[in-house]
Amino acid sequence: MWLERFSGQSAQSTPSASPHRALSPGTPRRSIQLSPNTLPRRPGLNPRTSSLVSVASLSGSTDSLPAAARIPNGTNLKNELAGSPAGDVSDPLEVLGSILGSLPKGAGADDNGKHVAVGEPPQVEEEIDFGGRSLEEFAREESGAVKDGVVGTPTTVDFEKEKDQFETLHKSISTCDEVLKSVETYLTNFRADLAAVSSEIEHLQDRSTALNNRLHNRKAVEKVLGPEVEAFAIPPSVVRKITEGAIDESWVKALEELEKRSRAIDGKAKEGKDVRAVQDIRPLVDDVSTQAVERIRDYVVAQIKALRSPNINAQVIQMNAFLRYRNVFGFLATRQPQLAEEISQAYINTMRWYYSSNFTRYKTALDKLHLYAIDSGDLIGVDPASRRTAKPGAADAFSVGRRADILKTGNDIALPSFAAEEDKSTHFLELPFRAYNLALIDNASAEYSFLTEFFVKQTFHATNRKFNEILQPTFQLGHEITKQLIEGSFDALGVLICVRMTQHLAFELQRRKVPAGEGYVNGTNMLLWPRFQQIIDAHCESIRKSTASLPGKPAGSALSLTSSSANAQSTAPHPLTQRFANFAYGVLTLSSEAGDDEPVSHSLGRLRGEFEAFLLKLSKGIAEVRKRERFLYNNYSLVCTIMADAEGKLAEEVNAHFADLRDGLGIDG
Repeated sequence: MWLERFSGQSAQSTPSASPHRALSPGTPRRSIQLSPNTLPRRPGLNPRTSSLVSVASLSGSTDSLPAAARIPNGTNLKNELAGSPAGDVSDPLEVLGSILGSLPKGAGADDNGKHVAVGEPPQVEEEIDFGGRSLEEFAREESGAVKDGVVGTPTTVDFEKEKDQFETLHKSISTCDEVLKSVETYLTNFRADLAAVSSEIEHLQDRSTALNNRLHNRKAVEKVLGPEVEAFAIPPSVVRKITEGAIDESWVKALEELEKRSRAIDGKAKEGKDVRAVQDIRPLVDDVSTQAVERIRDYVVAQIKALRSPNINAQVIQMNAFLRYRNVFGFLATRQPQLAEEISQAYINTMRWYYSSNFTRYKTALDKLHLYAIDSGDLIGVDPASRRTAKPGAADAFSVGRRADILKTGNDIALPSFAAEEDKSTHFLELPFRAYNLALIDNASAEYSFLTEFFVKQTFHATNRKFNEILQPTFQLGHEITKQLIEGSFDALGVLICVRMTQHLAFELQRRKVPAGEGYVNGTNMLLWPRFQQIIDAHCESIRKSTASLPGKPAGSALSLTSSSANAQSTAPHPLTQRFANFAYGVLTLSSEAGDDEPVSHSLGRLRGEFEAFLLKLSKGIAEVRKRERFLYNNYSLVCTIMADAEGKLAEEVNAHFADLRDGLGIDG
């Protein structure tokens, strides 16, 4: 770059020598040889250095470098300067040759560009035109002259003139060298960092490959051992919940998880496999199970104590505290059967006290109800006049009326105790009987359902035993109430209504699947049916006594309607006929769905025979046959009229019998 500038300046400052001027032979010739090696050179640059264009910007010189000086990145300035000269600069040997004459063959530069020694020319030109100049002047002028397109060599004066520019260029190049050194240091460090990162990446790749292999192997092992380990492993959350958590739904799930693991461990032990995991986990399972049993015991005992609290509803505790966690007691029964049996006995004793005390209070409230007193004065054969005189305003013991509606009502709610205590009206005996037994059956059904669900692992006979042991005092109290209501009462219709209600309760127990309650129902029937038979026998006996008191002669009947003979010959129905018909209608109405195996048909047949015997003997008191037949006809017609609305197989038979008696008299009504 700067060689061209020097060459140009030399060419301009040095006058051109005459080509025809010869050198003086006597003048000593000074060989001036300028080769590229004689030029000042800067140290070689690393190929990684940046472009030298930045040199101009770093320097303070106002001269811009020519385009030829812009060396691209990666060039070696030293090699370029040491190489062949620029294209516009002539070789110094050629310049010297042009001055001294032609060089011999082989002189100058060899094929590799290296300079070789030039021998003395064979001939020296003798005639040199100095032009009146000394040899020094001639040499100084001719050294910078340009001959045949050769650029002259710069002189010392030219160098002095360009000294400032050289110094500025030198400073720029030095500054550039410093920058390039820092860049080189940075790039060297960066290369070292890249090498370290590359090494680290290779290390990470190797480690990743190893981890992938380990993961693959672990998955393969986990696929085989996973189910086995899962069957044995107990999560810490399960252990913590069982030992420290509150007994709730999540606690029950944790207990189920523990029981599942315990069954798996027991299964492996039964298979005879000597698994080390079983030996390690079994002590932990036993310890956690023991703590679970202790917590279950405390919980169940606390709930049993709660049942003894005053005014407590046992069914609420049974549903919310026992049945919701019934699997808990099953776990206890499996782990500690004896402890479970003791807790069961404690529950039985508590519930026996609970039902007995509550139903005793309920019976006391029912005893405060006012009941109609139907006694031996309310029999069919008793004179109505004397009964009304003895008990004015007494209830009609022979008419069923609306009493049968109690069997058809859809209200299954028992009479509350406070309502029974405040009720001032008078009722028949079937009302307190229904109230107590309806409450008893509801509670018995609930208790039996609880026993079957809570003690799920016990047998059917064990459940029935617990049920009867709990409710036996309450059942006995129910039987006592039944005896109290029917004993001394001659209300046959009321007793028969109680029988029908008992049958309905038996059907309800079957529908609710409470077979253990059949014993109570059968015991109640054993109290009601005999009493019904006794009352029917009393009615028959009363009619029999009335028949025996009849004279059987036309004159002076003891049971004549009036004392006059005209009234004695009346054909109107007897009052006993109406009482019998109303009573029979009530029995038939209450027996519309009765079977042939019931004693109602036999009892009603005996009562009907006594009534017919009474009418026949009473009719014999009428002397005139026509009136006698009319009397019987009117009585039979009244019976048929009253019982015409009765339904059922038994009602059809009774109605047909009295219709035949009526029609057999041959009297047209």
